[in-house]
Amino acid sequence: MSEPREHLKPGQRAFVLIQRMLPTLWLSGLAHRVTRSQRVWLKRRLIERFMAHFGISLDDARLRSPDAYLSFNHFFTRALMPDARPVDTATAALVSPVDGAVSQAGAIQEGRLIQAKGIRYSAAELLGVDAVGLGAFLGGEFATLYLSPRDYHRIHMPTDGKLISMNFQPGRLFSVNPTTVAGIPRVFNRNERLSLLFETPVGPFALVLVGAIFVGSIETRWTGLVTPPHGQRAWHKRMDVPMEIAKGEEIGRFNMGSTVILLAGAGAVRWSDELRPQTPVRMGQRIGTIERH
Repeated sequence: MSEPREHLKPGQRAFVLIQRMLPTLWLSGLAHRVTRSQRVWLKRRLIERFMAHFGISLDDARLRSPDAYLSFNHFFTRALMPDARPVDTATAALVSPVDGAVSQAGAIQEGRLIQAKGIRYSAAELLGVDAVGLGAFLGGEFATLYLSPRDYHRIHMPTDGKLISMNFQPGRLFSVNPTTVAGIPRVFNRNERLSLLFETPVGPFALVLVGAIFVGSIETRWTGLVTPPHGQRAWHKRMDVPMEIAKGEEIGRFNMGSTVILLAGAGAVRWSDELRPQTPVRMGQRIGTIERH
């Protein structure tokens, strides 16, 4: 693995180096068990401390009392009130699938995506496909959205589409916060991830759900829990019957937070001018315009 980037500060370099030595899969498995504990004293303590540390409000949650949650994970993946995240219903609107912040967005150039300044990585490796499989996305667009611990952690459909297939790629569980993204090349391709491949009115579209340390648990509405267990072999599943999913419909969740990467084919999407690094986004808001509809 390449050394951390020289532009990182000493404390940031140390943070990246420590992650190399940590048993990230084991730690994430431990976190998975602890966050699902229904012991009242434990889940209450975890929820109260988490809310205080990150300044979390339950004003837009369906369950507004911390004591109403069965476990910390139940709180972390909390449902919101129906009107808390209005979805832009315009036909041409591509909406954010999550609450979070923009990490990077732009063109897929020569089959590579931008991870951070000076760091690019392979889109084919990210998706778990070969050059032929990537062909539909060459010259297309991508956007990387980072979910911080305080964000809403359910994932929704950015546009109407049909689920065609899923690819799971095993790997590590490094953090995906801005420091790590700037310090570990190919971090998204090193981490466990699930790629969802769709057919839409504007052609192929993909959502990649990237796991991370303490947040390696990914599930979808139709499969249930995908990870853990960690350390699975790579697998591919093509849907016997493509599954129709409407824009704004919930498709899955991170049991703890992470990153979602969107990929669209050439000429399909034009990103909003506001979609710049560090810009906050909310699920349902327009982040791009569908060019062919």
